[in-house]
Amino acid sequence: MRIRAAVGVAAGLALLSPIALSSAAQAHAQTQAHAQTQAQAQSRPGVTADLQSLAARPDTVIGNAKFSNAVINGGKSVVVGATAKKSFKVSYDVYYAGGVALSVAYLWQGTDSTTEDGITGALEASDVSDCTESATQQGHYSCTAAFSVDPKHDLAGNGVPGTWKLLLGAWDLYADASTDDDVTTTLIKRAAKLTADATPEPVKKGRTITVKGKLTQADWAKGTYPGYKGQPVKLQFRKKGSTTYSTLKTVTSGTGGSLSATTKATYDGYYRFLYAGTKATDAATATGDYVDVR
Repeated sequence: MRIRAAVGVAAGLALLSPIALSSAAQAHAQTQAHAQTQAQAQSRPGVTADLQSLAARPDTVIGNAKFSNAVINGGKSVVVGATAKKSFKVSYDVYYAGGVALSVAYLWQGTDSTTEDGITGALEASDVSDCTESATQQGHYSCTAAFSVDPKHDLAGNGVPGTWKLLLGAWDLYADASTDDDVTTTLIKRAAKLTADATPEPVKKGRTITVKGKLTQADWAKGTYPGYKGQPVKLQFRKKGSTTYSTLKTVTSGTGGSLSATTKATYDGYYRFLYAGTKATDAATATGDYVDVR
């Protein structure tokens, strides 16, 4: 998918060539654009419903569309596990005086979106965006693009976890094109998992409690959760009857993501590990393990 999407991103700035779209997407785009152009032709003098021009190359790369208010995944990071597909939406507004017949969305990484060599990662929406014109403001559209990301097929070897940029493109009703390759950004992260096991249970007050656990993160290529070494992880405690955890100390995950920390038994309560995460790996919190202090 990376190669096709990368071509699509490059084509996005080079006239938004629909070569990047699947045949099904092209057919849908043509049908959608045909309905839109026919419905609006009456109110837009000079507009013709020539769908062939939309399926071929638009007239220009210098567009006048204004993209705004873009939100990816509701403003949250896109966290992808080891095997399950991750579905999310991108919402945005477009103002195009010539009307919007078709709009597309891509997520990409790299230095230059106009060339394949300048793109190190690329993801395309599942279909063309669903755009609705404002009932009160002509030329103003609210659009939604749906993404469905398969960790192995779409992310393994395609870019890296971290910051991804949003490229949006649109054709107006005259088949002119507009693009913006950095409308906003999002973080695509590997999912993480964390465990905690406190022993002994029960324990005498003042004795040593050992809490062990493991930090793992998704491997998109293998579809597994291998250990994540060298990460700072907090040991936390919540007293029985309280709703708040306090941090006792910070330890570093070892070989295979292993964790081990000791503390003195004081009160009945719950022990857990907490990992804050990074730009590439999501945060994780272990389930609290209850220890009865006698």
